[in-house]
Amino acid sequence: MEQARKKLGVIGGMGPEASCYFYDQLIAATQAAGDQDHIDTLIVSHASMPDRTRAIVTGEDRELIAAMAADVRLLEGWGAAHIAIPCNTSHFFYDKIQAETAVPVIHMPRETVRYAVAHGLGDTATAGGTRRIGIMATDGTISAGVYARECQALGVEAVAPSPDRQRDVMALIYDEIKAGKPASEERFGRVLDELVGEKGCSTVVLACTELSVYKRDHAVPPCCLDALDVLVRESVLRSGAAYCGPLA
Repeated sequence: MEQARKKLGVIGGMGPEASCYFYDQLIAATQAAGDQDHIDTLIVSHASMPDRTRAIVTGEDRELIAAMAADVRLLEGWGAAHIAIPCNTSHFFYDKIQAETAVPVIHMPRETVRYAVAHGLGDTATAGGTRRIGIMATDGTISAGVYARECQALGVEAVAPSPDRQRDVMALIYDEIKAGKPASEERFGRVLDELVGEKGCSTVVLACTELSVYKRDHAVPPCCLDALDVLVRESVLRSGAAYCGPLA
């Protein structure tokens, strides 16, 4: 008997192109023979949402939390059974956001690390025996330890780029992709070479949805795990649809 479908709520707009890509991937990853096989999806594209990295760095998060709270309550009122937020950095505020609604909010970083560990990603250990997963993300996500906490909970080490390579990551995200400009393959390659070649990471998580957009437009090696792909997979499965996306 087919599982009952559940409505998916999405808080998007952070940024708009990444949210559009999330929805494209949601459609592509849902096994469907017609319109009625797809997931009923409620999308709030909140492009004016305050910057998440700035809120983390300054500690001034009241306006951001108020906006996120209004969105989750809106989606709850519309009948969402669960909520996806295709923005990694915003998950620093996960507990405050979840406290505003009875509807489960999918924790993208947590599910990404769980997926990596469950599928043996990051199993190449250092000399000390610790598995290492590289994290490409915003300054806010890195400095707040959003992925480091999830990795530590599962016995995996989260490895951040060096300061110079982190500047490359931020330039890719803010100066290029968010600004609607072509993304630099040279910058991306420098970061990847450091995390894999110098720091011994067997897997690198693309932990910013702008980097998911980069992956859409450029070939990336198999060692890259896109957190957006994991969020899409969780969204499809929790909605009761059949998943046919790129992940196992």
